[in-house]
Amino acid sequence: MAHDPERVVGEPGWITGPELLSRVSRGTVRNWVAAGRLVRLAPGLFALPAAAGDWRVRVAAVLHDREAVASHVTGLALWGLTEHPPGPVHITVEPGRSGRGSPGVVVHRRAGAHSERRLVAGTAVAAVERAVVDSWGLASPGDRAAVRAAAITAVRQRLCRPEDLTRELVRSTRLPGRAELAGLLRLLEDGCQSELEIWGCLNVLRAPGMPVFVQQRRVAVGAETFVLDAACEESMLAVEMDGAAWHGSRAQRERDIRRDSLLATVGWQTLRYSYTRLTRFPEACRRDIRAVHVARRRLLRGDVER
Repeated sequence: MAHDPERVVGEPGWITGPELLSRVSRGTVRNWVAAGRLVRLAPGLFALPAAAGDWRVRVAAVLHDREAVASHVTGLALWGLTEHPPGPVHITVEPGRSGRGSPGVVVHRRAGAHSERRLVAGTAVAAVERAVVDSWGLASPGDRAAVRAAAITAVRQRLCRPEDLTRELVRSTRLPGRAELAGLLRLLEDGCQSELEIWGCLNVLRAPGMPVFVQQRRVAVGAETFVLDAACEESMLAVEMDGAAWHGSRAQRERDIRRDSLLATVGWQTLRYSYTRLTRFPEACRRDIRAVHVARRRLLRGDVER
């Protein structure tokens, strides 16, 4: 009796070896694999060719009935922080667990991997902070930009805190590129929430001769609370760094005008810098900020004297 692999495997697109052999003979399985009608994902796991190319299917298959978690770049992709790169999926198992990798699956081992798991759409996955640190160590220096962006986005979206990332980094004493990641985490702990804020903080706000700014300062105005990108308490000066694709619509500009006006009612003056101005003319931005800071400080001191 002829069999159709699509009907045998079914809708999930993958099947375990024992289940497959309960339906067809070993010879049929060998023939299907040899003909490319079935793909061996890993020892004891098979998939239809179309499904085998989907990394989510590979993850679901290799985690089935197993104490393991999706980890590293696969974990970041499941959290929605990166695109999954071409190539194998990554999972982590406990050190004592058996299991081999395959061309489509890389198996890592770490104590506590399964007990510390999180669930994303029903899939066991490593915590965000663990996935970021593991992915950083796995990436080459030239490929860390995506992991860096994932760390920034994870903190901004409150999937983890900077201190969670720092704690994981402390546990990874031999991590390649450790110093670079530690520097990024310090900036995230200071309150930076984008690459532009990091750049502006390092190249403008913290330059020699600049007043002291803090990031992500919360200011209440009546029933509303606003978060300032950077704030100088001494002169009540706020600096907002607007990204290239940010604040481009008329509605958003009107919201910014309203926001800045409300902040002014409680004493805060706002300076806004576009991505282009901030990155192309940092010295001009520094001059503007210093001049306004000096003028504001004099004004505030004059108010106190009267």
